[in-house]
Amino acid sequence: MIQTLISSKTRIKLLLKFFLNYETRSYLRHLESEFGESTNAIRLELNKFEKAGMLISELEGNRKYYKANDRHPLFKDVQSIVRKYVGIDWIIEYVAKKLGQLEKVYLTGSIANGLDSQTIDLIFIGEVNEGFLKELCIKVEHQIERQIAYEVLINTQTFDKLFEESDAKFILLWEKT
Repeated sequence: MIQTLISSKTRIKLLLKFFLNYETRSYLRHLESEFGESTNAIRLELNKFEKAGMLISELEGNRKYYKANDRHPLFKDVQSIVRKYVGIDWIIEYVAKKLGQLEKVYLTGSIANGLDSQTIDLIFIGEVNEGFLKELCIKVEHQIERQIAYEVLINTQTFDKLFEESDAKFILLWEKT
């Protein structure tokens, strides 16, 4: 659906990269190798986002790093659209909120790194009925047209150990309040 509204594939990739995890920073050459696109196409889109105030940049040595401007008035709206595009809203509404003893849900894998993927990698923390979780995930997969791969951890201490030992990105999607 987002492809109908935004025709530039490069622009969509940049939105995913910077707005799924707004702490992400990257520079032109890294984006070129990550996206497999020309630096010119990426540079044009980065300049448009920076001019609009959606991205901010800073120089470090000879590299210009970009990141999302979380103070932009439309930041939360753009982030919400990107999350809906990926299907995160469905996961929170129809999976996380229906599992009784769930404590937290983390996003990891390619999408957590800001790359579009047909698989959403999740970590569920808490005492979960895995049969019910599997049923819910299958229903959501049909709605969002993506696969859901998940791991269930009983407690946050197990996650903390995993977090310390890994260089993967983890984005907290949902937490029991």
